[in-house]
Amino acid sequence: MKVLMRRQFVPNHYYRDLYMKLQGLNQGSKSMVYFKEMEIAMIWANVIEDREATLARFLNGLNKNIVNIIELNHYMKFEDIVHMTTKVERQIKRRGNTYFQTNLTSSLSA
Repeated sequence: MKVLMRRQFVPNHYYRDLYMKLQGLNQGSKSMVYFKEMEIAMIWANVIEDREATLARFLNGLNKNIVNIIELNHYMKFEDIVHMTTKVERQIKRRGNTYFQTNLTSSLSA
C-alpha cells in the first residue's frame, strides 16, 4: 500500500532532489543546525550507510578551519565529533577566527 501511494503521489524527482540537498549541505555558521539538517535529509532520503561514511559526509561539509582542528584529535564515536565540533566552534567565536588560523599554522610548522 505504501509503495502504491508513493508511486502515485510522490514525484519522480523527489528522491533525486533529496540526494542533491544531502550532497550539497555545508556547515554555514552553526554546526548543530548543519548536523540536524544532515540527519533529517538522510532520514527523508532513506539513506542507510555505515557510521564511517556518515562521518566522512559530516566532516566534508564542515568549515575547513574546524576540520583542521578536529582531525588533530582522537575520536571514537560520531557523537564525539559532533560534540568536539560545537566546542571548537564556540572557541573560534570566543577568541576570533584569526587566532586559530595563526595558532594552527604555527603549531604545524614547528
